This record gives sequence, C-alpha cells and structure tokens, in this order.
Amino acid sequence: MSAHGDPIPMTARRSGPLKGEAVVPGDKSISHRALILGALAVGETRISGLLEGQDVLDTARAMRAFGAGVTHEGPGAWTVQGVGVGGFAEPPDVIDCGNSGTGVRLIMGAMATSPVTATFTGDASLRKRPMGRVTEPLALFGTRAFGRQGGRLPMTLIGAAEPAPVRYAVPVPSAQVKSAVLLAGLNAPGETVVIEREATRDHTERMLAGFGATLRVEDGAEGRAIVLTGQPELRPQTIAVPRDPSSAAFPVAAGLIVEGSDVLVPGIGLNPTRAGLFTTLREMGADLSYENAREEGGEPVADLRARFSPDMTGIEVPPERAPSMIDEYPILAVVAAFADGATVMRGIGELRVKECDRIAAMVTGLRACGAEVEEGEDWMIVHGHGPGSLPGGAICATHLDHRIAMSFLCAGLAAQRPVSIDDGGPIATSFPIFEGLMAALGAAFARGTE
Repeated sequence: MSAHGDPIPMTARRSGPLKGEAVVPGDKSISHRALILGALAVGETRISGLLEGQDVLDTARAMRAFGAGVTHEGPGAWTVQGVGVGGFAEPPDVIDCGNSGTGVRLIMGAMATSPVTATFTGDASLRKRPMGRVTEPLALFGTRAFGRQGGRLPMTLIGAAEPAPVRYAVPVPSAQVKSAVLLAGLNAPGETVVIEREATRDHTERMLAGFGATLRVEDGAEGRAIVLTGQPELRPQTIAVPRDPSSAAFPVAAGLIVEGSDVLVPGIGLNPTRAGLFTTLREMGADLSYENAREEGGEPVADLRARFSPDMTGIEVPPERAPSMIDEYPILAVVAAFADGATVMRGIGELRVKECDRIAAMVTGLRACGAEVEEGEDWMIVHGHGPGSLPGGAICATHLDHRIAMSFLCAGLAAQRPVSIDDGGPIATSFPIFEGLMAALGAAFARGTE
C-alpha cells in the first residue's frame, strides 16, 4: 500500500473464521521516539523492530535533515548516529512529516531550544490539524512560530537561542504535547516541569530515563508532575521496539466479531498507558486472553489471543480511560456494533482533531452501514444488536485517516453485506502489511468498491 498518490478503494466481505498468528509491526509511538532520542544522544543507537510505516520513515528523514546519521541496516534494523542535545544543524529544506501529527509535534519539541530555523509541512490531512497546542508551550522557552491561520502547517519555527526552563500544565490530556515540552526541556538549563491531570502514554519518560536523562515523577495536588533536569549528555542505547498495541487492535477486533475465529497476536506492548482498549473489550465480555506475559526493553509485553465472542455486551467506558486508548475508539465503535446493547464513550473530544474528525467519520460511516449511533461534542454511543447484525452495504469515506480505513474494513468482515472504503492508501502510514496480514488470517479483502 502507498500512503500517497491515487486513492486505493477497497472492499471487505463477510469472512469465514479468521485463524492463525498475526505478527503486527513495531510500536509507532516508540519508533518515533527511538529515532528522535537516538539523534539527541552522543554516539550510535541501535534499533530493532522499528515500524517501517510512512509516518516513521518521515521522522527518520527529518532526523537526517537535522544532521543525525540514520541508516537502514535491514528489516526493522536501524542505527542512529546522534549529534547530542543542542547539536541539531539547520535543515537545508522544508521538513515534510507526511500524515504524522506525532512526528511533527515531537520533532518541533526536539528542535525548539536549538538556535536553528526549520519549516514544517505535511499532507492535506496534517495541514488541517492545529499546532498551537504545541507551539504555545514551546513559546515559553523562547521559541517563535509562524504558520497559517489557526496555527496550521506549513509553519516555520525559530529555535530559542537562550532557552529558559518551563513549568507547564497540559490543559488537555495529550502525550504529544507533554513529550514536545519534555524534548524541548532537554536543552534548557535547570528543571523543566510538565504537569498532567490525567496520565497519558509514558513512553517518552521511560525512554528519556533509559537514555540517561535525570527525570522524576511526583504526584501532587495539581496532578502528575514530570520533572526533567536539562542539558544532559544522553547515552546511546540498544532498543528493541515492542509490537504496536494500536495495530494489534485490528486483528484482535476482527477475531472477536467474525464467527469461529481464533487469532493469536504475539509480542504486544501492554504499557498500562496504552492498553485501555483491551481492558474495555474484556469488560464487554470478549474472549481475549494474555499469554506468556513478560518484560522487554522496560515495557510489559504479552501474546494476545482473541476468539469469536458472541456474548459481548455494551458498557459505559470510563472517561478517565480515554488517554490510554484514544486511537482505538474507531475500532471499538465497530466492535460495539456487534455487541448487545449500548456502548457509551465519553470524554473523547480529542478525536475531533486527529487525522480527521474521527467521531464524525465513524458516526457517518456506521450509520451508512445501518448502525444506530448517537454523538455529541465529546461523546459517542453505539447501539449494538449482537453478532452479524450490522447490515453493511456502504462505501465509507476515510478522510485520509488510516485508523478509519482499517476500522471499516474490519466491520465488513462480519457485516451482512460488503463494506467498502474510498481509499486504503493511508493505511501504509502505520500498518503497511495490514492487507496481507489480514488476508493470511482468512479476511476477504479485495481492491475496488462494490
């Protein structure tokens, strides 16, 4: 699949049982951070299991543009020759981050306190997404940003020549904003403090500590405070990237809703700040088990086994769980359409500013498929009617969003009539082997629409 170029329409039809092992790619969040922190270390960082989707490849290219040596050694194997904290060179050209909001926001943070200027752009989807949530706290360090109306790309950042340490309370739960401020704080003197009311994915904190940064976490009246001591010399690391729980969500979900299925997804990262979907599915009554639990590279890992689950019921998902599963609500909405009763999802307003408005995209597509769905500004309710109950028969718009595309393809595997999407190309940004992997399990996918 290609994330760029002509649209790739696709159709999913009701399938027989999905069987076998689904070896999903490396974790996208950890892959981005491994490349960026490797570039900020002094010496050679070696990475195995890196996700080689377009989003991460765009970050690798950006690190080269800032002066780091980034080399592809083989499938999933990369080395990064770092330039040290504060050692970024000025890029010779515009930095194109493609479809990746994570990539562009983390890279902005990493360069914000170096005395260089860089201009960022992305694809049509990324150019619609607001960057002010990152550029506003970066301005506290002394960074200046000039972009399109509404704080959108293309945008030029002028790094702070004499950065000051920052104390910043993140206004909405966002691992991207938290991480951007921490990365900027690396080249500021003294202590930079980031406070979050609700814990978000903590890969940045774990990886900063692994690279040798001095960092502590304190719980106080304001919330969870991450305190980073600036201007360290980061040590290069050997990093084994665990497999991505957000990618695993799709074969897991398909296994739960397609009759007779039994799917094993090995080696999935189960960091508690990322595993909210799997907790939710089990609360709904999903036959989803963790096998061979272990720890790899400082992250909890297990093999997931998902079996067809005809007795799932709708639940109210706790709003405080949203940060640990924010990317998985589209596929949860699909599963909910095959459960019995209402699945209530609140506190999910962040979905409005992802690659597209994911609430609107899922509501529109599910209704076109015959589902009963309600929505509000930061909530969505799917009324399910049990296994095999979704009529299907629609062509759903993906809005250049990889997770919307994969979610509707999974829906088509268990719907009464085929479900098509207008463009499967964006799937390559995060899960380039999705089509082949699902087909090997028995998924009835085809290019083109009904």
